[in-house]
Amino acid sequence: MQARPGLTPAAAAAAIENPGPVPAALLSADRVVKRFGGVAAVDGVSFSLARGEILGLIGPNGAGKTTLFDCLAGSQAPTSGRILLDGRPIERLPAHRRLAAGLGRTFQIPRPFPQMTLLENVLLGCQHLAGERILPNWLSPGAVARAEREARDKAMALLDFVALAKLAHQPARVLSGGQRKLLELARVLMAEPALILLDEPAAGVNPSLLETIIERIAELNRRGTTILLIEHNMDLVSRLCGRVLVLASGRLLTEGPPAEVARDRRVIEAYLGGAAA
Repeated sequence: MQARPGLTPAAAAAAIENPGPVPAALLSADRVVKRFGGVAAVDGVSFSLARGEILGLIGPNGAGKTTLFDCLAGSQAPTSGRILLDGRPIERLPAHRRLAAGLGRTFQIPRPFPQMTLLENVLLGCQHLAGERILPNWLSPGAVARAEREARDKAMALLDFVALAKLAHQPARVLSGGQRKLLELARVLMAEPALILLDEPAAGVNPSLLETIIERIAELNRRGTTILLIEHNMDLVSRLCGRVLVLASGRLLTEGPPAEVARDRRVIEAYLGGAAA
């Protein structure tokens, strides 16, 4: 670390020895609760996700994983608790505001617009195009046309990234389940989120396409995207995640490296015993 201009030698030395607080986690949840009547589907869950991390979220069916994702992404508001994105509270923001703030989300069962082409589906993820407003189309049509060309080029690049460029002008109805997951990932990436919540990216995917999905997730992370994923495929989790959280009956049971968590007696009992929310 170099001394900053304008500092005295003593102040510069102090800055080197005490560089300041460590930046806050990109995403953190503090005692998040989501109740449906008298049932707590998520019951006081707290965790932090560091910038650049791939964090896994696992647990038996009914453990509350998707409900927690819904609370994080804005599909549902938590009953209580705090959710911070880059240090800012977002628990009361709607989903589109969270996306604009840098938090994207995919779903376990993707639902693209089947009659629209893949390119058109991806373009739907573009944020704040000038042509969406009336006045720019009259006052600066050239700038609008240029922005639209740039958006199409970006969408095509993303389709190429997820190995779907050759199908760009085909309707989305022709895609397999795994290809639909890749299409949804490309659409989310149009918004350039800093953090993506992936809901079971391996579910229903054939083995050859699963390798493509794993590679694309790893490459996204290498490019700087932070990822939180729900997954039952422990091979995928162990290959991608340095750390996993385990939910059971709506509560955080344990966390740690995948291999360590897989040997935890409580985790084994939760899965074999069918703990459910």
